[in-house]
Parts: sequence; structure tokens; C-alpha cells
Amino acid sequence: MMNFGRHSVLGVNIAAVDYEYAVEQIMSHARDGLGYGVSALAVHGVMSGAMDEVQRRRLNALDLLVPDGQPVRWGLRILHRIRLPDRVYGPELTLRLLQRAAEEQLPVYLYGSTSETITRLAQNLTRRYPGLCIAGLSPSRFRRLSVEEKQEVIQTIRESGARWVLVGLGCPRQETWVYEYRDELAMPLVAVGAAFDFHAGILPQAPGWMQRAGLEWLFRLIQEPGRLWRRYLYLNPLYLWGLCGELLGLKKIPALGPDRKEREESFG
Repeated sequence: MMNFGRHSVLGVNIAAVDYEYAVEQIMSHARDGLGYGVSALAVHGVMSGAMDEVQRRRLNALDLLVPDGQPVRWGLRILHRIRLPDRVYGPELTLRLLQRAAEEQLPVYLYGSTSETITRLAQNLTRRYPGLCIAGLSPSRFRRLSVEEKQEVIQTIRESGARWVLVGLGCPRQETWVYEYRDELAMPLVAVGAAFDFHAGILPQAPGWMQRAGLEWLFRLIQEPGRLWRRYLYLNPLYLWGLCGELLGLKKIPALGPDRKEREESFG
């Protein structure tokens, strides 16, 4: 297992780890019934924290932020001289976690996306991993939840028998959700974003060569230009500019610590 600690990339504390370490930490907390907030962050996720102090505090309050995107992995190399052999890609991390959960009989709860997507996802996963137990699933309501609704979600997940939760609400809503629910649920909450759409068969994944070259953003932009143009054509250059600024010592975004007093009713 590889763990070089947490390091600031534009103020967001990214864990320089590999798949094996991430899987073992998440499954260990699932076995022990301990809360553990996780997200696989690409450039969009990092920039959500770099540009918003409140979101930065939320992200840095989570237990494990893995480098989902190649540019985030490269950011660790550029700023901290840490050479990871690979990123920790959310969709791939999802499959490795599900494989381990099936082997160890650790039931999972699926939370987020649409009713159609999450239903197809559950069907595909049970076919792929016959020993997997899906304790329950809840689609997103695509709005903020009331205090009463939030408590209903917490109670439903607790009573389902799940030992961990996969969250697919999209960035940055899913990270806010994990932040809000982490102390309420004694289990790992793992935000994996587009993994729901990919593994449900709703969206295609970029070819391997594009992923390795850090061009997955281009593939996704071609697939969904109307929804993703701002994310990639605006945030990607800002990310590169930020890396250059930190590397040259021109500007450094402080890695603000968590503030557990800050709360809001999260999107669900």
C-alpha cells in the first residue's frame, strides 16, 4: 500500500495514496462501523474548494480525498514532488470496493442520481458481483432537504443494514452531502460522481489512452457540451494557472482546516 500523506493542491488537502490503501481504509472502517468521509476529486472538485472558502473547509474536513483526475495527480508531482504510479479514479475505485464488499459480505447503500440510473446501476452491480448485498437505494430529490427529510434519510440508511454508502450526486453536491452526513452515520460515505452513470450504462467512459493522457475531460465535453463546457473550458485553465502561481511562489491558497460548526441542509 502507498500512502505519502495529505498535501495541499490549491488549498485542498489531497491524499497521495494508491487504490490498495484507499480500499483498505474504506473497508476497514466499514468492518468496524466507523464514520469515514471520502471523495474522489478531479479538477472540478479541487477548484470548487479553491474558489470557495466554505467548500474548502468542507473538503478538508473529510477523511480521504483521493486524486481522481490525472491533472490532480500531476499537481501532487508538480507542487510536492510526489510520483504516484496512477490516479485513484472514482469509477475504478468503485468497482474495487464493490468486489471487496462482495467478498467480505459488507452491504452497500446506493444514494443519488435518478431513479432510472440507480435502478439500472443496482441491476448491473448484482449481475457483476453475485455475492454483493445492496442494502437499499435512494435516488436524489434534486433539491435541498428539510430537517425532517434529512433525518428520514439518516434513519433509512441506518435501518437498512448497510455498512457503507456510495454517493453519486455530482460535484460539489456530493462532497457537501458527505460532509453533512459523516457524523450522523457510523460508516464510510464514498462520493464517486460519474461512476453511477458509467456503471449503469447511461454514459460511456473515455478510452484508456485518453484517460492516461489526462484527456478524459475532452471526451466528456464532446458527450455533454451543454452541461460541461464551463467546467472544462473555464475551470481547467484556472487550475493550471493556479498550479503555476503556487509553483512560482506568486500565490498560495491556504489549506483551511475544517470548521465543524459550519452546517447547512445539504442537497439530496
